[in-house]
Amino acid sequence: MRAEQRNGLLSAVFAFTIWGLFPVYWKLLGAVPAGEILAHRILWSFVFMRLLVAAMGMSDGFRSGLCKFREKKFLFVAAAAVLISANWFIFIWAVNKGRVLETSLGYYINPLVSVLLGVVFLRERMNFWQKLAVALAVLGVGNLTARFGAVPWISLSLAFSMGLYGLCKKKAGMNAFISITLETFLLAPLAVIYLGGLYYRGEGFLPDLSLTTLLLLSGGAVTAIPLILFANGANKLPLSTLGLTQYVCPTITFFLGVSLYGEPFTDAHLVSFALIWLALAVFSLSGRLPGRERVRGTA
Repeated sequence: MRAEQRNGLLSAVFAFTIWGLFPVYWKLLGAVPAGEILAHRILWSFVFMRLLVAAMGMSDGFRSGLCKFREKKFLFVAAAAVLISANWFIFIWAVNKGRVLETSLGYYINPLVSVLLGVVFLRERMNFWQKLAVALAVLGVGNLTARFGAVPWISLSLAFSMGLYGLCKKKAGMNAFISITLETFLLAPLAVIYLGGLYYRGEGFLPDLSLTTLLLLSGGAVTAIPLILFANGANKLPLSTLGLTQYVCPTITFFLGVSLYGEPFTDAHLVSFALIWLALAVFSLSGRLPGRERVRGTA
């Protein structure tokens, strides 16, 4: 492996490792309501990203993006902002409610959801093995639904919100740093109003020299750092290699849920996770398995 690719691989692995360890970070803020954590994360993410964009010499790109608010592409940026805020809120809420395993499941099935969205909205085509992978994932989710009498809505909400977020980003066609800065810029006024209302009523965590305050203020940097590492990896790695590294995140989260936080892992969970792991293995190998050329020919 060339030095450049090795650097990209390390960056991608570090990015997904940080994302995988996010439950530990949000657990430290367990005393703070999820809505307040989200508002701080949005606000300080915007501040950090705006400073980063300026340091990278991308301020013109940010201002150019703002000038396009009447264009169709800007609607995708606004939709992406809503979707990523929903994803962040569900994840933070689930972690602090002791449902880390469900978040892990959501990010395992996210790549398969993205494939489905590509078929529906971008007219992409799946080969036989990709269809099999999706079917196995559906069986895995169906097994949990049947065994517990409830749809794993946390997992599905995370998977679909992130999948739709990726679709909106693709439609917007903007630089990743500019896009996330615009998204948080759109949400920042709402975050300020929400936090201001909390503090006015004396309900919010007022700034002081505590660990809680430090963690809330650091939410912007914690959000941006893995994004920077991921962008570096994406620029230097083949897409196939980058795709495989994304499973680092839910795998770490899975072991955190089972080992560190002692969440119940029943036979039903084992069957469902096994089906989804098998689905991901098939999906990852789908480009190398027999039948690929036949699908290309019919396309």
